[in-house]
Amino acid sequence: MIKAVMVMNTQGKTRLAKFYEYLSVEKQQELIRGVFAVLCSRAENVSNFIDAESIFGPDSCLVYKHFATLYFVFVFDSSENELAVLDLIQVFVETLDRCFKNVCELDIVFNYSKVHTILDEMIFGGQVVETSSSEIMKAVEEISKLEAASNAITLIPKSASGWRSR
Repeated sequence: MIKAVMVMNTQGKTRLAKFYEYLSVEKQQELIRGVFAVLCSRAENVSNFIDAESIFGPDSCLVYKHFATLYFVFVFDSSENELAVLDLIQVFVETLDRCFKNVCELDIVFNYSKVHTILDEMIFGGQVVETSSSEIMKAVEEISKLEAASNAITLIPKSASGWRSR
């Protein structure tokens, strides 16, 4: 099961944090600080797999990938395969790239809801449900169309608004 997904910059500012089990905000912040402390102390040429038992408790692993100024971090338990989670990070970043045309930190900050939609299409309740970037993009585009259509709907029909002026 995926326990958490985090995206943070190299200064430690969290750009996305989603936890799939209930934790208080204080505990979440503590875990994010712990993850960043581990990440910034690691050399560039070491493995992307970290035993996260000291941060997240027993049976926890952490996989991260560093792209430009962002760390993409997934925390999971032993029921998930480490290489599959590393591939899932790659799919997440590829999908963000397809959605935002070469994703950057500002895209994540200013398009928060779209990033969450992409993540929700990939992971639901801590379980991986989709690993195909093209299928995720189809779903996100469909959701965007529905949102645009719902924004175009007016609550009062034009004929009724003329009735009020009588």
